[in-house]
Amino acid sequence: MSKINITEIEKVAKLSRIELDANELDKITEEFESILDFVEIIEKADTKGVEPTSQVTGLSDVWRDDVVVRSEIEPKDLISAAPEIQDGYIKVKKVL
Repeated sequence: MSKINITEIEKVAKLSRIELDANELDKITEEFESILDFVEIIEKADTKGVEPTSQVTGLSDVWRDDVVVRSEIEPKDLISAAPEIQDGYIKVKKVL
């Protein structure tokens, strides 16, 4: 029995705002079927006694404390090097 049909693929494509022609719909339906078949195989794996994990490399986050370091350059000197200044601040283009 088919796990997914073209109608469902069309619905997902519409929600994703992806235009697909008839050939692409057929191809993607087959690809989804293949993916779902693979997921079905993975679901059959015996995972009893295996603890859940979010990563397997053994690496952990490395954080450092933020430390304020006094710069040798005065703020006014940095601001004066900016291409455009307004009211003592660096002026940049509006980003919306």
